[in-house]
Amino acid sequence: MAATASSAGAAISSMITLMRKQSFRSDFVPLMDYSQEDSTGGNLEWTNKPFAKDLFRLTGLLSFISTCMNTPKTFEYHPSLQYATFIIDITCAIILTIEAATKMKTRGVLVGDSSYLHDRWNHFDAIMVLNIYFSIILQAFELIGIINKYSYFTIIRAPRPFILIKVLKTYLKFELPKSQIKSILQRSSSQIYNVTVFFLFFMSLYAILGVQFFGSLTFHCVRTDTNPNNVTKSDLMIPDTYCSPTKDGFHCPKNFHCEKIEIQRNLRGYNGFDELATSFFSVYESASQEGWVFLMYRAIDSLPSWRAFFYFITLIFFLAWLVKNVFIAVIIETFAEIRVQFQQMWGSRGATSDVEATKVLQKTDDNTLRLVNIDESKKKGVAPAIFLKIAQSPVFTTILMVVVLANTVFTATIKHTHNEEMDKRNLKLYHKIELLFTLIFDLEALFKIFAMGFKNYIRRSIFKFEFMLAVGTTIHCYPKLYRSAFTYFQVLRVARLLKSSPLLEDFLNKIFGPGKKLGSLILFTMCLLLITSSISMQLFCFIQGLKQFETFPRAFMSMFQVLTQKGWVDVMHYTMLYSIQDLAPFVAIYFIVYHLAINLIVLSLFVAVILDNLELDEDVKMIKQLKTREASAETQQKLPWRLRVFERFPDHPQMIELSRLPHEFMIPKIRDSFMRQFLNQDDIYTYPAELSMNIYNKKHTVRTLHLPEYRPTGETMKRTAVTNIIRNATNQRLLSGDASQVHLASIADNKLSIFAQQNKIRLDRKNSMRRSGYRPKPVHVLRENGDVGALHGRNQDDYDIKVFQYRKQQAELKRNQQEEDLRENHPYFDTPLFAIARESNFRKFCQLLVEARYNVNAKDRLGQESKMSRYKQAHKFLGLVTYLDWIMIVVTVFSAVSMSFETPSNRVVDKPFLQVAEYVFVIFMSVELTLKVFAHGLFFTPKALIRDIGGATDVAVFFVGLIFLCWLPRNVPANSVAQFLMLLRSTRPLRIFILVPDMRKVVYEVCRGFKEILLVSILLVVLMFIFAIFGVQIIGGRLARCNDRDYYNNRTLCHGTFMRELYVSKMNVGGADPVMLVPRVWANPQNFNFDYIGSAMLALFEVLSLEGWLEIRDIIMDRMGPQHAIFVHIFVFIGTLIGLTLFVGVVIANYSENKGTALLTVDQRRWMDLKGRIKLAQPLRTPPRPENNKFRSYVFDITQTKLFKKSSAVLVLFNCALLYKPWKANEKITQISALISSLFTFLFLVEAVMKCIALGFAGYWQSRRNRFDLLVTILGIGWIVLNFISISKVELQEFSNTFGFTVIILRFFTIAGKHATLKMLMLTIIVSFFKSFFIILGMFLLMLVYAFAGVILFGCVKFGPELGRHANFKTVPNAIVLLMRIVTGEDWNKIMHDCMVVPPRCTRGGSYWESDCGNSTASILYFCSFYIIITYIVLNLLVAIIMENFSLFYSNEEDALLSYTDIRHFQTVWNMIDTGRKGIIPARRVKFLLRLLRGRLEVDAEKLYKHMCYEIEKLNNGNDVTFHDVLNMLAYRSVDIRKSLQFEELLAREELEYLIEEEVAKLTIRNWLNKCLKRIKAKDQTNVIKNLQRSNELAFFREAQAITTSESLKKTIDHVGCEDERRTKTLDDRQQPTQKDVVKKKLDRTTTLPTPSNEFNNLNYRAQAGIRDTTTESKGATRRPVQQPVQQNISLTLSSDESYPWRSWQTSNFNHGQKDVESWWANQFQMSS
Repeated sequence: MAATASSAGAAISSMITLMRKQSFRSDFVPLMDYSQEDSTGGNLEWTNKPFAKDLFRLTGLLSFISTCMNTPKTFEYHPSLQYATFIIDITCAIILTIEAATKMKTRGVLVGDSSYLHDRWNHFDAIMVLNIYFSIILQAFELIGIINKYSYFTIIRAPRPFILIKVLKTYLKFELPKSQIKSILQRSSSQIYNVTVFFLFFMSLYAILGVQFFGSLTFHCVRTDTNPNNVTKSDLMIPDTYCSPTKDGFHCPKNFHCEKIEIQRNLRGYNGFDELATSFFSVYESASQEGWVFLMYRAIDSLPSWRAFFYFITLIFFLAWLVKNVFIAVIIETFAEIRVQFQQMWGSRGATSDVEATKVLQKTDDNTLRLVNIDESKKKGVAPAIFLKIAQSPVFTTILMVVVLANTVFTATIKHTHNEEMDKRNLKLYHKIELLFTLIFDLEALFKIFAMGFKNYIRRSIFKFEFMLAVGTTIHCYPKLYRSAFTYFQVLRVARLLKSSPLLEDFLNKIFGPGKKLGSLILFTMCLLLITSSISMQLFCFIQGLKQFETFPRAFMSMFQVLTQKGWVDVMHYTMLYSIQDLAPFVAIYFIVYHLAINLIVLSLFVAVILDNLELDEDVKMIKQLKTREASAETQQKLPWRLRVFERFPDHPQMIELSRLPHEFMIPKIRDSFMRQFLNQDDIYTYPAELSMNIYNKKHTVRTLHLPEYRPTGETMKRTAVTNIIRNATNQRLLSGDASQVHLASIADNKLSIFAQQNKIRLDRKNSMRRSGYRPKPVHVLRENGDVGALHGRNQDDYDIKVFQYRKQQAELKRNQQEEDLRENHPYFDTPLFAIARESNFRKFCQLLVEARYNVNAKDRLGQESKMSRYKQAHKFLGLVTYLDWIMIVVTVFSAVSMSFETPSNRVVDKPFLQVAEYVFVIFMSVELTLKVFAHGLFFTPKALIRDIGGATDVAVFFVGLIFLCWLPRNVPANSVAQFLMLLRSTRPLRIFILVPDMRKVVYEVCRGFKEILLVSILLVVLMFIFAIFGVQIIGGRLARCNDRDYYNNRTLCHGTFMRELYVSKMNVGGADPVMLVPRVWANPQNFNFDYIGSAMLALFEVLSLEGWLEIRDIIMDRMGPQHAIFVHIFVFIGTLIGLTLFVGVVIANYSENKGTALLTVDQRRWMDLKGRIKLAQPLRTPPRPENNKFRSYVFDITQTKLFKKSSAVLVLFNCALLYKPWKANEKITQISALISSLFTFLFLVEAVMKCIALGFAGYWQSRRNRFDLLVTILGIGWIVLNFISISKVELQEFSNTFGFTVIILRFFTIAGKHATLKMLMLTIIVSFFKSFFIILGMFLLMLVYAFAGVILFGCVKFGPELGRHANFKTVPNAIVLLMRIVTGEDWNKIMHDCMVVPPRCTRGGSYWESDCGNSTASILYFCSFYIIITYIVLNLLVAIIMENFSLFYSNEEDALLSYTDIRHFQTVWNMIDTGRKGIIPARRVKFLLRLLRGRLEVDAEKLYKHMCYEIEKLNNGNDVTFHDVLNMLAYRSVDIRKSLQFEELLAREELEYLIEEEVAKLTIRNWLNKCLKRIKAKDQTNVIKNLQRSNELAFFREAQAITTSESLKKTIDHVGCEDERRTKTLDDRQQPTQKDVVKKKLDRTTTLPTPSNEFNNLNYRAQAGIRDTTTESKGATRRPVQQPVQQNISLTLSSDESYPWRSWQTSNFNHGQKDVESWWANQFQMSS
């Protein structure tokens, strides 16, 4: 396969090259190729030469470098660069000008298809050249002095960094059709655009809410004597505090009052909720989870706290956790499509980047096979073969890995003591030991080179890596280079340990896949950073005082800071504050667009790459599905060890003694289980007729391995016994070998009729004919006479699903059989507490109490299952758990609520109410556990209470609560057993995880993927360990400085005290900062250091979470130099962009695997999405156009136009725009806005009235959207009335304004329903929210548990830099809000360090509530575990759910099996048929519905129409059918079930379709037989008439002959006689009507009068004579007939009956061919005789 693929790839490549060299024909679609030299003409050969290409690339690169150096501050630092850049720019301009001029001369400028200006790349090159010329002119003016170097003209250079694309585009070659690339870009850009609009919709919603909720927050606590017009820093509180002039919010302390401070926007900051634009800006900041908590604290101090909590928590949840993650879903879906197109460029998924030598299987000495390289056995190098064996031996490799591990452990023991003598001594010691390890590894490399030869050694990538380490560490051991940059080589030895673990190695190869894919993404990200950094530098380098963009390194660090999302708000705010005030909005837009693109798109690409690497190929998925089903079938057959204990004891079955016997013989005791089967006659086994066959075939139903033995008497005993033995042997053969004859057991199999079982046999044969691709092998079956019969069965693949199901059933049966054996042989088995009998009434009563639950499928009086469609979800919710569990859930919630009132000052020991709640919980739980133990046992029973971790947790929670209730300690020292018991008690809410099944499922889904999560954690730990060792050796011991800047580097003078400035406020107000006297201290930074491996690992973990990394970077740059900042940036880039995205990818992949969607193919996934769409689709219920009323029809047409709908949406937007300012009482702008809003409300009322007229009120009310619109309109009318009433009442104006903007915000939601894309995405969010309900609930329960523990551990810790009035653990609500902040990562590491305070910085007490100290170990474990569980695992589950639902609602119309257009078409057709708008139609109307469908749903009238009609009638038993019944049936019929359906569903569907085909065939045959019977009956009737005719044929012929004779006689007289004779003949002719009338009557009485036909010999006609008499008879009078031609009494009709020997006749021959008639009759008589 590999050779074929490579040859095919080579052929395609050569073909593409050939096509590129040839001229394009009209029918050839050119390929997209971004190499500019391929499109050049033949006269430009010199431009295509390698030196010219390299010259152009070098020119573009030099131009980019020149742009990066061209800033005023760079020229101040390095003046010579000013002239160097000027010369470089001139040189680049000349070269690029020559290139452009040559192309223009050769191609022409405008004329021709290949002219210079017809190529877009030439446009790009021309713009770059012009920009370079503008830059040269600008720099010349700067050198002369005409223009100031800090002028805003430097913006002209901003487009110049794009020239880097010219360098890179020669390497970007996408050889794909242009139409395909355009389609991909169009679809992806459309999806990104729609999701961006959806994101802006939610941002607009929260922006409007923020304006109306908060408004302008400008009240501050100032001194009582402060002048409001001249506020200084000394007038503010320390730190600056917001306040509220009303009763809500924070109130200033003594000597301070709440004052409104009005200063300019650029002085007080740009975030807030003053107007809509500022609010929109603040909402985006909060959605990025940066700075939102400080805005919330500001709002809490200024306004009622509930507003801030509700607003910001919902904003974080919906915008940051749900809506923004839709971008990841879009990127991943788009990337999956691009990956398919570029698979050849990136290489096959899962393949390693370095392909090693070809391997073969070789037989070893012990006759086993081993995978070895082809040239492994050959001698290599100059060494003997024994050296090669030693180098490749596992012992040698193990020894080296032990040495690497020893080197790693030894290096990790480095510790800096800040004692110069001791540190120097340790440095020498570690240097010597490092020399020893380096020598060992150098000898290893030399030995391998000696054994293998250098060429063979250097060929493999792992040996290249080892050789590089050996050379680098050898250089590192040089004394002057020890602990320098070469330390990287030493610490990279740890990576060799990963190679020693095959599990980690395979995982690395799996997640990173081909290196080209991830490498291309990293290169793209770095290039994007370089370009955007240079552009930003040129845009803002002229701003004096702005250090973030004064040089390229600082600009790069600033844009990298924005990339990591940490501190990007500070970069934006500083730039806005230092720039011109009028340009500040444009600066904000620039950074927001960059942040949105780099964060939501580029970072999502890393997740997409990892998920793509974890994705399997389609063929592998199919194989994995089979393997998964096979593995699920191999269920554990052994009982758990707690039950297998009974097998170690001897059997003691329960025996009974028979009494009242009719004879005197003594009968021994008999097993009770044996006699029980005879006590009830219903339990006696009967021998079904179907199981009496000699051959075990498909008709046989397999139920168990050992069928029940029957006990016949007489002569049949032996035969029955032999039959049972043979049947069991055949069963065992089928289980052990080929199972192609196995039929799954079902309850109704033994009750089926013979006819039904024959149908099954035919169905199986039909499926076999469909699937079999080769001849099935015969299955040998043991016959009764001992012969082995060969029974040809079906293909083995056809039965794999059934075999898996069968094996699973058999495993369960075996397990149950083992339990039954133990139950029979051991009296104490399944006896709770070994005391309560199994069948005792007391136990049954306890079981009834424990297992009682609400019956979801309740039945009505007729025994039918009642349909609870209206409250179906509520009924399911009630039936979720048993009644006892519902009671315990309520009690647990009540106990958790009572625990939330416990604080260090409000303890349960001192509060009787809290004690009552504790007693209630313990008593109820004791009753619950007692009932469950009595009902199911404690441990040694099948359904024991402690049968899993959940039961053990229940018992632990109960005993912890019981011990605490009995103890109730009044003195709880810190770190004591009592405090540990209280911590265990705080886990009580975890009981809800155990009581609710869906919560257990959440835990199971998380724990099931623990292996992959553990592997990712190990990789990140190894990454942190490598960088930590480097940091300890390079940075450790060098970060300590004096806190006084005057003695910053002088440790000897760092003593005494000094005055230090205090931070007051972010507002830029006048006055000097206040100072305070502090002691001088020589110490490390406050929150981190690299003195030993533990502190270094903790610091890097904080950096990995992107919290505190800016402080670490800035301190390292300040104290060690800017070159050491590379260390932090590399770690952040690798850890964040690659490491953390591994968590996202692995959690999403595990969720998909647990949900069963990871192994689904593309078609199967689309089918799952289609079923979800069908489930959510509902009938339109739109009334038809009222044709009988012209006025209503006219209004109906207006309301259904797009213009009307768009106008309505525009009115909603204009109405919402009135909320751009806060609505406050007694303000003119509020009154004007309210008046305009009232007019809008009347317009919406008119809209509602028009719809009611057009649709009728009943039709209008059927739509939920119309109901919501009507409700909002009614509320708007009510608000107008309220607003009119409150004009003169000030106290009502505030409530009226609140009610008014609430109505407008409710109307804003109607926008989502009027836009199809917004509606789909809104459904994605809503369904994701409901599907993630239990995940969100689980996250809240975890936060509650951590909040309880946090109050106990840190409730009394003294305040620090971050722990304060808002952020603390004093109460459970405060702890929950603080944990919510930690989830978003807002300075969680600083809070952790504040909780680590120890003496002498705090004071310890007798009990933990008397101490203000923290706990270092507990703080690290507490915060790190919480951050990892919630942030890295739980929140990523939300991403997985959103991704799952995104494809459900927002699939591509081209890719979907049935698109929304098709479903909409079906809804429209259904709306035409369902006139009652009930969602149900009679089954007979489905025929009309199917004939009206078009598009993909169109039904083939010849093939599927009858089958679909019969399927609907069959599945619904002729009853009414629902909307979803028909749509589901159409969905099955419109897809290829072989590709779309999974195996079990496919099997069931094929059986159903074949049954339908069979039944339709039966109906067709039955109808055909009925027609045949009718024809036979008609034929029989015709034969009777023929017999009657034949009996009268002779008389009939004579009469006809007489008529013929008279006619001929009449003709002779006419020719011979005269006129008188003619009159006489006419009279005689009139007097002879009798004979004619007699014959006429006989002819009329006949059914068929055949005569030969000349013109209609090939047509089948049946002549039917009309039976009506045209004569009148009078007794005794002469009869005079009315002359009518006979043909008037004859009608000709078409017939398909060819059974008659006489054909139809032609009436004209009857008048003109009497002789022919006579001769024909004569011939017929002769033939009949």
